[in-house]
Amino acid sequence: MARRTVAVAALGTTLALISYTAPLATLEPISADLGTGPSGRSWILSSMSLGLTAVLLTAGTLADRLGRRVTFVTGAAVLALASAGGALATGTAGFVAGRIGQGVGAAAMIACSLALIGHALPPGPARARATGVWGAALAAGIAAGPLLAGVTPWRSLYLLIAAASVVLAVAGRLLLVESSAARPRPVDLPGMVLLAGGLAVLLAGLTEARRLPIGTGTVFLLVAGVLLLAGFVVVQFRSRHPMAGPELFANPGLIAATVASLVTGLGIISLSSYLPALRSGVHGDPPAVAALLLLGWSGTGIVTALLARRISERITGSVRLGAGLLVMAVGQLGLLAAGGGSGVVLASLIVTGAATGVVNASLGREAVASVPADRAGTGSGINNTSRYLGAAIGVTVTSVLTAPTGDETVAELLAGWQVAVLVASGATAAGAVVALVCARSAARTPVR
Repeated sequence: MARRTVAVAALGTTLALISYTAPLATLEPISADLGTGPSGRSWILSSMSLGLTAVLLTAGTLADRLGRRVTFVTGAAVLALASAGGALATGTAGFVAGRIGQGVGAAAMIACSLALIGHALPPGPARARATGVWGAALAAGIAAGPLLAGVTPWRSLYLLIAAASVVLAVAGRLLLVESSAARPRPVDLPGMVLLAGGLAVLLAGLTEARRLPIGTGTVFLLVAGVLLLAGFVVVQFRSRHPMAGPELFANPGLIAATVASLVTGLGIISLSSYLPALRSGVHGDPPAVAALLLLGWSGTGIVTALLARRISERITGSVRLGAGLLVMAVGQLGLLAAGGGSGVVLASLIVTGAATGVVNASLGREAVASVPADRAGTGSGINNTSRYLGAAIGVTVTSVLTAPTGDETVAELLAGWQVAVLVASGATAAGAVVALVCARSAARTPVR
């Protein structure tokens, strides 16, 4: 049962990440086919993030109450329908709607994957191996998306994703064992509405803010999103049954994992998302070359995620996260040379990928271990929401710093990119400090 669960959960994560990263290599043909302008291109890249981020925590919370298997299978079915809709789209709006739907389906699958593993395997070496496989599956999806997109017509790729999602839904229904919280909590409906609405509005504002000057409508979206999220925080403090109550964050491990996920999105995920466009603008690299460069990051991450189980159990999750993030911050600095030859860029991505694999495996472990057993879906949702919110913010910051108007010269692009790399590396280093402080705090907490 455990092996089946790990296999289905890992494959679901891989498929979700293939869907997420495919446009990195297919933005040009999709835009040309659909007649997409600059604003529409930003929406093509960001729309799945909107669906993912807005629904992840809600999906994880509902999975704890309604059942993780049924939520996972439903997510796979939604991903299948949305992918088919994207493949058949005749305009940018229809394709973007399909991408948002893909995000919703992928959110349910990703949020349940770690919870399913946590239920199937008790804490210890077996779960450590399983979360290493999950981390490798995450990196495999990131690697496979651009590679598949580089050799497959984009409409055919989306139909293949739809077909694979149907197979995964059937496999999940037949092979997974249903699990849910032992004592289901009442649904925090106000919290769910405020969180999903706030994240959706904020991400819409961030997408529109990727080109300067920022208009009044964009400012309204950003302010409204922040206010809705502030309302969510207030509700969590006042609700009798909050979906992500403050008591969860009394555990330093959850704080470390949440911050580490956030800065992973702010750092390497945002830089790698923008790198293909930069290399194309500066060197004219075709999508296949960019995909192979990114394979240095994601491919190395697959290997180190699988090897992370060999790290001594005496090294806590927060220490692993802090050390991994420090190496990531240093590795990202090599991307300052992205305007030069491919060798330095590839070496930088390999170093960063080695650290990313360890961080991903550790995040998968901490997301489940740092919350009560019957809140595993919520823990997974918090962890992954942080990752994709960080990615959405990071891509916006990178875009604004690198190409604020879209008419920059090569020299201006590279100067802006270098500032973006320094900001991303600084954010990653700051996350490392937080993780290490949490590790020290946890070590000082008396055992009761």
